[in-house]
Amino acid sequence: MAGRRAFPIIRGLISPSRSRSRLSPFNLFFDSRSVTYMPRPGEGDLRPVTLIPGDGIGPLVTNAVEQVMEAMHAPVYFERYEVHGDMKEVPREVMESILKNKVCLKGGLMTPMGGGVSSLNVQLRKELDLYASLVNCFNFPGLPTRHENVDIVVIRENTEGEYSGLEHEVLPGVVESLKVITKFSSERIAKYAFEYAYLNNRKKVTAVHKANIMKLSDGLFLESCREVATEYPSIEYKEVIVDNCCMQLVSKPEQFDVMVTPNLYGNLVANTAAGIAGGTGLMPGGNVGFEHAIFEQGASAGNVGNEKIVEEKKANPVALLLSSAMMLRHLQFPSFADRLENAVKRVILEGNCRTKDLGGNCTTQRLIDAVIAYVE
Repeated sequence: MAGRRAFPIIRGLISPSRSRSRLSPFNLFFDSRSVTYMPRPGEGDLRPVTLIPGDGIGPLVTNAVEQVMEAMHAPVYFERYEVHGDMKEVPREVMESILKNKVCLKGGLMTPMGGGVSSLNVQLRKELDLYASLVNCFNFPGLPTRHENVDIVVIRENTEGEYSGLEHEVLPGVVESLKVITKFSSERIAKYAFEYAYLNNRKKVTAVHKANIMKLSDGLFLESCREVATEYPSIEYKEVIVDNCCMQLVSKPEQFDVMVTPNLYGNLVANTAAGIAGGTGLMPGGNVGFEHAIFEQGASAGNVGNEKIVEEKKANPVALLLSSAMMLRHLQFPSFADRLENAVKRVILEGNCRTKDLGGNCTTQRLIDAVIAYVE
């Protein structure tokens, strides 16, 4: 079936287990592979990765990744570039590095409020055509939350919608912001979501929309999702209006599996799901296109500019560590990804070293040391 052809970019984001958060600690950490992964010749060569530490806590958490990668002897090395959110544009040498390496790991970049300064995050996604944002929100064994059995993947269209930045002042005191939705982008994000669900043995895809009000724009998005859904009869397809979606998320999040959304809604849904599952400091994410990928903290890094966390060096590196595990799998290094993910989850399960957002008082370095103890 044509709809089941796997995109190469999706294979790099596949988790080795459908719902590891629901497994027992014994199975989670000591399950062994029955079939050996067979790399193609040359896949073990060192791979260059562009590294952007970013602002605020960014240098702390990207340094955590560097330390863990070194401890694991992971076959990657980093090309570091200083980029900050108050720059007018991403420096050309940084773009050239990403274009060459095809993979980037990034800390949070602050976006100035107002003032006409565009977001560098949006610039990167648009220039590299990173059309799919993926955030995995799931419960961690040993970390109590209000809801259990949460395992949601939010797949968000990343290049258009309200985030297009198409704004202008019609006349003094009147500003117009354009929401752009195209058939092409809606179809490809829907195909990505269904392909992801199919390859990861997920059972349901839910499209999030506001087509009852925005009948043309969100209507086009919804129409595209419906058409693609017919190519995947084995996957259940649902639709939910975005405001009802938020209510359902906070009341019964376990009903959701894979969610596909336009740009703005995806940002809101991913952050809500992250808060429900344990916090934005835990959830991994990536932005991918046909040629390039950028991995970063999955949900909005609201504490990026928190000076107290930076001064006390108590930032939570878990989200970026797990995002770097996604990166390793994207680079075809699944064994290293498994080691890193299992080490992080074991540290959280034991509960002896947690940062403030997880109910502890651990420093970033102490948590890193605990993770390294399990990956070495």
